[in-house]
Amino acid sequence: MVRATFAGFSTALSALQANQKRLDITGQNLANMNTVGYTRQQLETSSLNYTNPVSHYMSVPTVNVGFGVRMDRVSQIRDPYLDAQYRAQMSKASYTGSIQTALDSLANVLDESNISGIRQAFANIQSTLTSMHDTPNVIDPVYESELRSRMQALTNLLNDASKQITEAEKNEFDRLNGDGTSESGAEQRVNDILRQIGDLNVQIKQNQIVGQPALELLDNRNSLLDELAGYLPIEVSYFKDANHTGQYNYTYTDAQGTTHTEVRDKMYEYDSNGKVIGKKEWPDDLKVDMVYKDDAGATQRLTLVNGTEGGQGNNYGKIEIQGTRTAPTNTSVAVYSSASSTAADVTITANTANASTPGYGSLADGSIQAGLDMLESTGTTGGVNNVRGYEYYMNRLNTLASSFAEVMNTLNINGGEGAILADKTGNNGAITAANIGISTGWVNGTVHIGTKGDSQSDTVTNMLEAMTKTYPDSGIFTGINLENKSFADYTNNLSAILANDSLANQTAMKTNVTVLNGIQDSRDSISGISLDEEAANMMTYVSAYNAASRLMTALDEVLNTLINNTGLVGR
Repeated sequence: MVRATFAGFSTALSALQANQKRLDITGQNLANMNTVGYTRQQLETSSLNYTNPVSHYMSVPTVNVGFGVRMDRVSQIRDPYLDAQYRAQMSKASYTGSIQTALDSLANVLDESNISGIRQAFANIQSTLTSMHDTPNVIDPVYESELRSRMQALTNLLNDASKQITEAEKNEFDRLNGDGTSESGAEQRVNDILRQIGDLNVQIKQNQIVGQPALELLDNRNSLLDELAGYLPIEVSYFKDANHTGQYNYTYTDAQGTTHTEVRDKMYEYDSNGKVIGKKEWPDDLKVDMVYKDDAGATQRLTLVNGTEGGQGNNYGKIEIQGTRTAPTNTSVAVYSSASSTAADVTITANTANASTPGYGSLADGSIQAGLDMLESTGTTGGVNNVRGYEYYMNRLNTLASSFAEVMNTLNINGGEGAILADKTGNNGAITAANIGISTGWVNGTVHIGTKGDSQSDTVTNMLEAMTKTYPDSGIFTGINLENKSFADYTNNLSAILANDSLANQTAMKTNVTVLNGIQDSRDSISGISLDEEAANMMTYVSAYNAASRLMTALDEVLNTLINNTGLVGR
């Protein structure tokens, strides 16, 4: 024979082994079709001609024939570009999703289209004042009691709305902080994810160094990266560790005793003469950077997971929620590049007072930034995304409550009586939606509706007119500003602003989710398991396996002919 007697059998055997492995991998893919986070696997192969250095020194005919197939490794089928797109879009979708959750909680309080609330309470007061307008009814205790009850209903609604917004702020803080709740907050979950990714980096690299692909660990890490992108905008990159990247100076002495220094690349192996003889096979490390805007508005990156640098437990950072549940509007997030560090690398906030302060920054997307924006933004200067947060709506309610109290009290005092609305806490502080109530004098009967004037009904008439006036007005209430609206219209406008905010955010959220789903479909088309495709592959591999088996049979027949039917030697 022109080639070694059993070389053909070796070629056929390698084909059998490769196709058997492909069938095993197909079975693995099918078995994990519904496993969350599983990535489709494949066998990477190469011709022995091109991977075995010995083949370069053999005769040309032998090289042309080849020595079969080599199984290089089992790998995942993933597209890094789609992964990056998915994570960037996940941050956007999480941001709008978290904002919508907050807006929905506000809608339960302020959406006058679904509830009979503050707007109706103003209408009821106006109706009672209309009934009291007749002079005999002004001094009728029944009508006054009805008006007091209507006023009490309004103050109760304002108190309740303020309480619910305050509670919503505390719940938002809990979603960030998580302390004292039954569920982990963003702080605990992000820190846990960073720790797991850091530990997985070490485990994966240790496996890959000894030739184990660690594919299931890679799946776990990819799932964690996807989840982390929902909290923070991140960028993922791969790099060689410090021992296998860059250059170094190599010093040696030649046969003549002369010392030489040359620059060598850490990625390559060199022979005694300084010639490159091969590339070092060394696994990549994974780095996770948080992307943010600094105080000058420039895009910056802070490394949260730095491959395997520093060793297990020292290769990842952390975040800390700064603030208290009792004062959630002063919340910020301190970010550390090292979990053992005591000095924050950057503090993330939506408070524009800190926008020009060195060391402060903001995130473009992510649920953490959504929480900060809703807690800190007053809507006047806006947060990073110009969001009207809880404080915007609270301030509007406070303006409404204080303005209404000032108008009614001033008119009643001018009518010869005292204030009918006051700080119900007894502190005599500024009236807000949280503390507005019926004055003690009106409750115990020492204060009544004023009757001073040309007619006993003048005060009621003035109150009735005040209910329909727009503020600031040209009279005595120029200091009150309801943006040229009446009390009822101001309430309607507040509901309309919330509705518009919610509609705009819902539109953005739907767009973000649609794009996210499209990217996910593209990822699934590459990395997901298709029953039809795997079944077709299975049939292909079985056919190849049968062909390799048939090759062995043919080679056996050829060898039998060669040995038993050729020549007369030995007969």
